[in-house]
Amino acid sequence: MKKHGLRLGRLVPLAVILLCCSLFVSLVRYQVAISSKKQELANVQDQLNQQLAQNEELTRSLADGEDAIIERIAREQGYAKPNERVFVDISGK
Repeated sequence: MKKHGLRLGRLVPLAVILLCCSLFVSLVRYQVAISSKKQELANVQDQLNQQLAQNEELTRSLADGEDAIIERIAREQGYAKPNERVFVDISGK
């Protein structure tokens, strides 16, 4: 009878240690997963902010009207209005 109690006395602390180790490993896994998800969230928020800025720019372009859009595209391609002087910075700065 004493041997049975001795075995049980050794198994209980071992079981507690194994349980603690298992909980610790689970905690570490969850912390890694949380960190990964936070990074993913930050990336998605950056993409969202970029898209919102682009949408705002397009909305402003549409609000300017069709003529302003055409003029902006023409200026980007190097065109100018009649008798208009265009200065080009060649300093490279």
